[in-house]
Parts: sequence; structure tokens; C-alpha cells
Amino acid sequence: MTSAAPSPHPSSTAPLLAPPGLKGLIVADTKVGGVRGQEGFFHYRQYDATAVARARGFEEVVHLLLDGALAPKGTSALGRELGEARRLPAPARALTDELTQRGHGPLVVLRSVLSTCLDPTPVLDLDRTAIRGEAIRAIGMAPTVLARCQRIRDGEQPISPDASLPHVEDYVRMLTGRTVDRDRVQAVERYMALTADHGFNASTFTARVIASTGASVAGALTGALAALSGPLHGGAPARVLDMLEEIGDPKGAYPWAMGQLENGHVIMGFGHAVYRAGDPRSALLKESAQGIGGEWVTRASVIEEAILHALRTFKPHATIVTNVEYYAAIVLHLARVPQELFTPTFAASRLVGWSAHVLEQAANNKILRPSARYVGPEAPQPLP
Repeated sequence: MTSAAPSPHPSSTAPLLAPPGLKGLIVADTKVGGVRGQEGFFHYRQYDATAVARARGFEEVVHLLLDGALAPKGTSALGRELGEARRLPAPARALTDELTQRGHGPLVVLRSVLSTCLDPTPVLDLDRTAIRGEAIRAIGMAPTVLARCQRIRDGEQPISPDASLPHVEDYVRMLTGRTVDRDRVQAVERYMALTADHGFNASTFTARVIASTGASVAGALTGALAALSGPLHGGAPARVLDMLEEIGDPKGAYPWAMGQLENGHVIMGFGHAVYRAGDPRSALLKESAQGIGGEWVTRASVIEEAILHALRTFKPHATIVTNVEYYAAIVLHLARVPQELFTPTFAASRLVGWSAHVLEQAANNKILRPSARYVGPEAPQPLP
């Protein structure tokens, strides 16, 4: 969510009543990126985000969002920084192992490791270089923590990171224990590049609110992770896979979808709160999935068309689009990313956007302190 110029601020101190959910309300100016839903377009800084994801690696997306510029192709030093950051210190390894063995899920483990192992110094007391350094540590640690957690859960030996490999390739290698073919790695890399930032969503807003208090980078990022754990925010790709397995034969997709709609159920992977002209992230991920090919992709494409047909039949005046979660589920499944890591993988990419917003908030900070309208019984009342 962005504006071309600073928003005019009313001179009056009279309170402004925000719409439910703050929908459509601009609460900040940002140079990180923006979403233009009516056009089916979103951007990182001044660049088309889908063009960046198609042509550049994940490291270059990190460079763009954190540092504000797109480095010449293949020249970013961030690959080395992230490679070093993927090497977990001993306390982080021990905490990952302990929490996983106690039955905690990957998001909880990641949140705890970042909270414990990052610098607790408030951003108010750090310069930009130090804040950025903490962000790089968090972005680098995330795939190693997630892969280590999953392998322990699966009863397998954790695999150490290889700092010489690209970030996403190393994540998939640590997770699967094998070299995955380039098409599959590229598809996951595009997914992570496409989901690194996306407007002023709930978790991003959470990160900025926390950063505005002067709290630590760890506090802002773990708060954002907590927001992401809510089922209304980050869990749709995993539920898409469940849906595809439930449908089974594509011939049954249309009646299945009509049954869901008639019973008032939401169909995962379709519809978006902002996009009205198609979700550009979905289009690129569909292309990536088709580049891999196979029965799963063919079946998903047929089911997609059947569900869209059902949605248009049931809601003829609504604009329904396939959203990023639908083909994200296919891409992650084809790369052998376990279903329970779909949302954590999203978190590993979105740490980039959250960090960019923390940097921006810290650079020109004013604490975010809205008000609430009291609607209870008239006060004061006599004590009973």
C-alpha cells in the first residue's frame, strides 16, 4: 500500500473513524513496494515484482527490498552474507533440536530461535547497518532452522548448510537430502521471490507497529510470525493440497465445487481481497509448474478450470481469480517440500519484506498509536 506523495494530514485533532479491518485505510507511506489490485499488478520498489522474480534470484530480491536498489545481475554480495547466516550457532541448533523433540511445529520453533538468538537491542539504539545485519541473520537462519526441524520430525539426520550454494537451492537440499533438478528449484525460488513482500498485510503491519515502539528486530519479526500463524493469513497452500486430494478425479471437480458453494464453504486457492484482474503471482507460478510438467500439474490445471467455471456459474457478477496459493501448493509439492512446511516456507520468504519495513519504520519513526471507540455502557456509573 503506497502513495506517490506524502498523504495530507488533517489539521484538526478530531478523531477519524476507520472502516472495519482498516480496509482501504492508508496508514503509512512506503518505498518498499505496492499492490495495484485493479490492474493485477504489484511491485518491489520501482520494479514489476513478477519481472524481478522471473529474471533474478532470491538474493537479488533481498538486495532490492533491503537496500533499495537492484544490483547488476549476478553481482550482489548478499549471496555470501546469506550463506554465512545459514550456519546456525550452537545455541540455535540446540534450541531447534530441543523444541522439535518436544513436539513443537516449525513456525513455533523458528519464532523461538529468532527470539532467542537475535540481538535483543531495541532498534531505537541501533543504526541502519546493525538493523540490516540482524535482518540478514534472520533471513539466513530461517531455512536452516526449518529444514533441521523437519528432518528431526521425520527421524532423519539434519543436513548442514552449504554457504557456497544459492539460498533457495541450499534450503531444498537441506530439506530433502538430495539434489533437486533445476526446474523444481527455480519454481521454489520464484515462489519465494514472489512472496517476499506484498503490501500492508496483517503481518507486515504487525512488524511495523512493533518496530514503531523501538523494540528489537527480533521482536518485530517474531510478532509478524505470530500474526502469520493465524489461519486467516498464511495457511492456504497446505489446504489447497488437501482440497486437490479430496477432489481426486478432475471429472468430479465441478460438482464438488458447486456443492461447496451451495453449502457456504470457501474454496481454497481462489479469490483475493485486493486483486480484481488476476493474481500475477499465480500466473508465473502456473508457468513454472507447467515447465516441470507431469500428472499433478495436468490434473491441477483441469481442476482449476472446473472450479473457476463453478464460481462463475454460482457468482456470475463476481470477479473470481486463481490466487497465489493454488499453484504455490503444486510447486512446493513437486519440489518435495512437505505440506506442513508450506506456511513456514512462506514465512522464510516474507521475512525479507518484514525486514524491509522494519528498516523503513526505524529510519523515520513515529509510534503507531491509534485509538479505539468505546461502545460499552455509559460511564461513569455508580459502583454496585
